[in-house]
Formats: sequence, structure tokens, C-alpha cells
Amino acid sequence: MPRGLTRYYGGGDVHFITFSCYHRLPFLDSAETRNIFLEIFEEVRLRYLFRVTGYVVMPEHVHLLLGEPQIGTLSTVLQVVKQRTARKVHDVIRGQMWQRRFYDFTAFTQEKVTEKLVYMHENPVKRGLVLSAEEWAWSSARFYSSGEQGAVKILDETIPVYGESS
Repeated sequence: MPRGLTRYYGGGDVHFITFSCYHRLPFLDSAETRNIFLEIFEEVRLRYLFRVTGYVVMPEHVHLLLGEPQIGTLSTVLQVVKQRTARKVHDVIRGQMWQRRFYDFTAFTQEKVTEKLVYMHENPVKRGLVLSAEEWAWSSARFYSSGEQGAVKILDETIPVYGESS
């Protein structure tokens, strides 16, 4: 792990994750590449068994609100998602696709979780990509407004949360 970087895993917490494309270039600027990212992210969710509370895929960065995986760590999950996405879109993107690190903020309270959800869902609106958060197909905003599941399943109740009895 890089010097000065500490990640806190094992507490069953919800993590607000942000990572960017290399040099913040808009490698996710097409519907095709955003769909590929979400398809891979859902496959990885099922493999590593973690809850997704929210997400938004922007043209040059991604925000995720995740529970801790039952298999591996969040670092492993993100490494797999980034590597698989980069391989799959390699014909479109030449060279490095992702910045190396990611930002991880532990949301200890429901208020912080809600704050981060609102922030991430409003990203496409603030950028002028859509008029309302629910219009952005690469986000969990529709789930929270209408219950409609998107490409990535939100709050999968079949996976127990740390500390809950089955």
C-alpha cells in the first residue's frame, strides 16, 4: 500500500468511493463504455458479495456507495473492476484508462449515506448532462425515486450485512 494511505476495512461500514479516469479524460463519455462498466461492476458485485447502496458513472469519474465485500477487500474489488473494464474497452481506449488510487470515505451514519447519495445523484444535473437525476441512466437515482432497478442491483437483501444474524 502506498505510504501515508490507510484504508479501514472489516467494520461492515458503508464506503463512499470515488475514482477517476487517467488525467480525468472522458473515457466513459459514451453510453457503450458506461454500460460496459456497469455490466462488469454487477458481475463483480455478484462474485465478491457486497451491497451497492448507490452509484453514478460520469464521463471521467465514478462515485460508488458500497458495503464491504464478503470475499476480498474493496481494494481488490476496485482493482478487478478497473482491470476488466480497461481490457473490455481496450479497442476504444488506447493506453492507461484509470488513475491508480481511489478516494474512500467511510460513511458512519445514515445522514452521511444520504448526503453522499444526493451528491452523487446530482452530479449529472450539475454538469448539465440531464435536467433531473432520474434521467441519467448510469446512476442509482431511479431506484430511489421509483424503485426501478438499473444495471447494478441496489441493496441486495440476499447478502447479509456484517453484524446481522441470518
